[in-house]
Amino acid sequence: MINAYAALEPGGKLEPFSYDPGELGAGEVEIEVEHCGICHSDLSMLDNAWGMSQYPLVAGHEVIGTICQAGADVTHLQVGDRVGLGWHAGYCLTCPTCLSGDHNMCADSSSTIVGRHGGFAKQVRAQAVSVVKLPAGVDARSAGPLFCGGITVFNPLVQYDISPNARVGVIGIGGLGHMAVLFLKAWGCEVTAFTSSDSKRDEVLAMGAHHAINSRDPKAVAAAAGSLDLVISTVNVKLDWNVYLSTLRPRGRLHFVGATLEPLDIGAFGLIGGQKSVSGSPVGSPVVIAQMLEFAARHGIRPVIESFPLAEVNEALDRLRSGEARYRIVLDR
Repeated sequence: MINAYAALEPGGKLEPFSYDPGELGAGEVEIEVEHCGICHSDLSMLDNAWGMSQYPLVAGHEVIGTICQAGADVTHLQVGDRVGLGWHAGYCLTCPTCLSGDHNMCADSSSTIVGRHGGFAKQVRAQAVSVVKLPAGVDARSAGPLFCGGITVFNPLVQYDISPNARVGVIGIGGLGHMAVLFLKAWGCEVTAFTSSDSKRDEVLAMGAHHAINSRDPKAVAAAAGSLDLVISTVNVKLDWNVYLSTLRPRGRLHFVGATLEPLDIGAFGLIGGQKSVSGSPVGSPVVIAQMLEFAARHGIRPVIESFPLAEVNEALDRLRSGEARYRIVLDR
């Protein structure tokens, strides 16, 4: 039996919950959970905001722990290895997307907390290929958020071959945005942070941003017109996207990693005149996750976290809902 904390209904408080995971699959591993980050996607699933939650629901998809069981076909991981598990818990491994190395876009992938039980628990199981070993130099306690938020903002740097000389803007300095700043600074980019919070201005500059612009000041945003090669939006709310499109240089890209649910209202002429692009991307493949971890180890990148014991998971969720967390919350078991 695996002991966990589960929501029994949408928006309900998490309660102690035990389940039998059955026999370990030949290609699976079981992870003894040490730390688990809390992501806004966990809140969305707990609240059934996306209409696909199943209850009881054990959330948690930013897992750090050690392998306590390995299936008979698992050869690249051993019992005792410290590993991480993110949004995906498995892939089909046979479709052209998987065979091209783009497992993260597999149409038949399985998600750690969709139709499965996640990491707010003593143990969690996943297909071994979706589990990535932590390299030396990565701090285990703060590493969980790298496996969702971190890889989400790192992935476009790889996919679009972003130059270290690029000028990059980040919209929203929260759980995702602050990690984008950390990665972009280490990548070599000139970083502009767009934030609606005056209290975060000094913090984001201390993280390495070269410029901080009040996103609620239209004149300040307009003053950045034509200055950026890439703008990454990490927010989940509707903004005036045409204003941010205007901050791009010719051939610039407005890229979405935040899951705003409202349609994007973007004028075609704003794209055509400067040959600009609008795009989006999910989390990365296991290969890119491993690259991200090596990059984080080399540059000493650590998400800024607040920690709660697993037994205080409801208090931790309330803290995340408040919007006051700096900047990611991690549960310690």
